[in-house]
Amino acid sequence: MTKYDIAIIGAGVVGAAIARELARYDLMVALLEKENDVCMGTSKANSGIVHAGYDPKEGSLMAKLNVEGNALYETLCQELSVPFKRNGSLVLAFDEEEMAHIETLKQRGIRNGVQGLEILTRAEVLAKEPKVNPEVKGALYAKTGALVDPFLLTIALVENAVKNGVNLFLNFPVKGVTKEADGYRICSHTQEIKAQYVINATGVYGDQIHNMVAPAAFEMKPRRGQYFLLDKTEADTVKSTIFPCPGKGGKGILVVPSVHGNVLLGPASDDIMDREDAATTEEILYEARVGVRHLIPDISVWSCIRTFAGIRPTTDKEDFIIQEVPEAPGFIDVAGIKSPGLTAALAIPDYVISLLQEKGPELMKKETFDPIVERTLTMEMTKEERSRKIQENPLYGRVVCRCENITEGDIVDAIHRNPGATTLDGVKRRCRAGMGRCQGGFCGPKIQQIIARELKKPLEEIMLEKDGSYILTGRTK
Repeated sequence: MTKYDIAIIGAGVVGAAIARELARYDLMVALLEKENDVCMGTSKANSGIVHAGYDPKEGSLMAKLNVEGNALYETLCQELSVPFKRNGSLVLAFDEEEMAHIETLKQRGIRNGVQGLEILTRAEVLAKEPKVNPEVKGALYAKTGALVDPFLLTIALVENAVKNGVNLFLNFPVKGVTKEADGYRICSHTQEIKAQYVINATGVYGDQIHNMVAPAAFEMKPRRGQYFLLDKTEADTVKSTIFPCPGKGGKGILVVPSVHGNVLLGPASDDIMDREDAATTEEILYEARVGVRHLIPDISVWSCIRTFAGIRPTTDKEDFIIQEVPEAPGFIDVAGIKSPGLTAALAIPDYVISLLQEKGPELMKKETFDPIVERTLTMEMTKEERSRKIQENPLYGRVVCRCENITEGDIVDAIHRNPGATTLDGVKRRCRAGMGRCQGGFCGPKIQQIIARELKKPLEEIMLEKDGSYILTGRTK
């Protein structure tokens, strides 16, 4: 049995970011994921917002890592070829009480270290975003607010980690973690590994994995956020991310322009018991519709191409939980990473590494670390680049997904990257094939055939997403 220096459980954006940062060091690192692909939990179903950092309580770990993480995004996304855009954000106020609250947010942001915060007048808000509710009194403007592709970010972090020596184990649902004299034994149904140190980055399962090595210290209270995804025809609705004035339930229901030109509405949220229940409901989606019309009265969901839900790893603690477990030396919880968790994800690795260094493992940086992931879709190339690419390989001249202009060459590339796509949704997250208006209704069967051909598998074995999500079960004729 191979023994690793460090095992990270969970290949969402937090686990992926930690893996990539540890790949800089001369260590044997394992990244364990229970599903058949990375980015299969909260990281695949969120708003894609890089928060400025005015919202978290000053002095909290959440505030510190939010601001630090925001500052890291631009350079990292350039290294990893991940779409990123600084579009700024607005927190709208509609009465004097809300105006006072956004001033409080501004002062909190300044204390948190956020740069460039401004209070805008009604006229300034409407000049910046003409479709906003004309009853607006003013807004807090945060110029460092930004957008990212959360799927591709997570996938690229893992790809870069693997490129630099991290071992990725998919289909490894952790069923037991046992403390031994020289570290921990981690078991799935069919596999075992050993590691001197363990990092628990398992999202909504953080408490369950913690409880395998120590008495309960926190409780997961999952919240489900439900969204509308609008077609790119609505791309000119807003340029900034539009927030309502926050309340006790959180940041509220938002209007978010994505980095790809779609618009997200939501999330409207509810508390759930089932950590896998990512279904949407008529009642909660209705709340989302009502909420966004308060911000932008003329917005419509008639151009909705998909509704979806994501589960937030909320706990009974207010702050992030990032610490060594006292009863389990060498076992580090990274739990309760709710919003602004996507933003903080890039700063969390250094914080975790500082905890490891306190434990005494010698962390020697490798001279061979390569931070670059190269990825360019055919539609993003210049005309001359596309011509050369098609001459090299005609597959880059065959458009399969007409909604997003994704070619067969792009899809084959997504399948053969490391880690590569083995499912339709895996292809979608890597190159957007099936992400457009028809949501794979026309291109889905062709993509399924390409995956089967490239992986040399029967067509019936190709899944939509998770294992068991069969598309075909056999011939009818």
